Formats: sequence, structure tokens, C-alpha cells
Amino acid sequence: MRLLILGGSQFLGRAIATHACAAGHDVTCAARGLAGPIAPGARFVMIDRDSVDGLAPLAGGTFDAVVDVSRHPGQVRRAVAALKRPGVHWTFVSTVSVYADNRTPGQRADTASLREPATADIEQSTDAIYGAAKVACEQAVGNDAFICRAGLIVGPEDPTGRFSYWPARLARGGEVLAPGSPDDAVQFIDVRDLAQWIVHAAEIGLKGIYDGIGPVLTRGEVLAECASALNPSCKFTWVDRTFLEAHDVRRWAGPRSLPMWLPLPDFAGFMTRDTSPARKAGLTARPPAVTARDTRAWLRASNGPVVGLTEDEEQAVLAAWHAGKASQ
Repeated sequence: MRLLILGGSQFLGRAIATHACAAGHDVTCAARGLAGPIAPGARFVMIDRDSVDGLAPLAGGTFDAVVDVSRHPGQVRRAVAALKRPGVHWTFVSTVSVYADNRTPGQRADTASLREPATADIEQSTDAIYGAAKVACEQAVGNDAFICRAGLIVGPEDPTGRFSYWPARLARGGEVLAPGSPDDAVQFIDVRDLAQWIVHAAEIGLKGIYDGIGPVLTRGEVLAECASALNPSCKFTWVDRTFLEAHDVRRWAGPRSLPMWLPLPDFAGFMTRDTSPARKAGLTARPPAVTARDTRAWLRASNGPVVGLTEDEEQAVLAAWHAGKASQ
């Protein structure tokens, strides 16, 4: 299979290229070349997707399948116009952020309501309109494609440092500040599992809309399993939302955050997507302990990014929590 990846030099795109090359496919990665090196065995073509004629270097190529991971509607519209042809399998990697309802658990990709798309004049996405921009991208791609709405993507080479917080923290052992309840639901997918499925979808010509995420797990079982692989001395102290917010512990990602934590019930549906259609279509998920162990190894080897509470910030919150309990 001659596979074109629009991107391919960072995280998911590079993982897709790596898996496709390992499977023996002819892989071309088209990008600006600024995010990082492409996978060994892939061919690199420099393009500028923000330019009207930026895809011209691909004009002479013939491809059996195309994978696009862009978040920018203008880029997607130009790619569809220049490259989408009958007989060429098209994958667009979207996001679960396209959904309008984050509160209702168990929603499915084929029935869940979507956000209003970004307006036609929007060329570039921002964090503020990320979901709406991805809806516009999906509409530009059309229905005759494989639309993969990815959830939280984790694992080695993650440039966001979100999930990476937990392997780094658990490896230190000791008392660990854990958000919410051990029964809270979490949902994510290892980048390598998602990449394998995307290549598989191109190989078999899969079309339709799917949520590309792993099974629903509890935060307690995920942290316990990861700790068992990294440092069994971990002891979890579960702290509720009210206390965390009162002490400026932030959600999801960024400074002073506890990654993978979203307040409930506001986001009860965000990490409880029904992904049974994806699993029936070939998506598999490796155990969280394997992802955590491999992510920790990558962090140590590459000094990769980690975001979240610092060690001192975590200790201060834990001290305040215990002081409050002692005074009750």
C-alpha cells in the first residue's frame, strides 16, 4: 500500500508512519519538517499546508491511502480538493471534542450530537474553537471516509506531557495525591494502538465514524496497575473536587494540574464513550501498565515533557488536606 501521511513528524503521525513502515508499506510523510524527524523507512516531502499551492510537491504522487491529522479547516479543505480521489482511502483523525454533550455517559459516535461547526471563513483552529474546527474539518472530508474521533492519546513521545505526569510521579513512590474517587471513569488510548488501527483501517478500506479510544476503566485500577509496574510503594490519598479547586489544583493539563482529571458530573460523559464499534472494527488496547512503563522509559531516555503539579505543590496540597482532617 502506498500511504501518504499529511504530517508524520510528531507523535501520532510518526507512530502511524512507524507502524506502516514496519508492516511493509510504502510511506510518504508530507509536512513542514519542523516538529521532528520522520520514521525510519518513510519518505519525506516538504509542504506548506497554509499556502494556496502548498501541496504542489505532491502533485505527481500516486497513493492508495491518505491520513490527515490536521486541526485546521483551511488545510483540510485544500487537501481534499487536491488529493481526494475515487479509489483512494481517506482517514481523518478527529477528536471527541466535537461532541456537544460531555455530561451523559455511554454515548456512541453514530448517535451523539455535535458542536456547531466553525464558520466557513475560519482557516486556523485555536484551543478555544478546537472542537468546532474539527467538526468543520469532518464536513470538508465528507462521509466516504474513515473518521477516527480520538480521545486522550497517551504514550511515548507525547509532546503534551499530560499522561506522562503519572508515570513520572508513580515512579517516585510514596504518598500520591489522587483526584476525585478511585471509582471515577477514565478513558485513553496508547498512541501505538491507535496508529496500528489507523493503518489497519486503510488496509481493509474501513469507512464510517468511530471513537478511537480504549475501554472505560476506573482511575483507581489504572493508577494501581501503573504503580505496580513502576513503584509498588505508592500509597494513594484521594482528595475531592471541592478541596482541589479551593487549593488551585487545575484540571486535565498544564501548570498546577492533575492530568486525566476532569470535574464531575460536568464531564461524566467525556471519558465514558461507548467504543464497542471500534473494538469490533479491530481497535485493541494494551494494558495501562505497559503504556506507563514504556512512557517512563521514554521520559528517562529523552527527557521528555511532563506537566502537572510539581513535587513541592503536591506536598503542599497533601499537607493542607491532612491538616484539615486532623482539625475535624
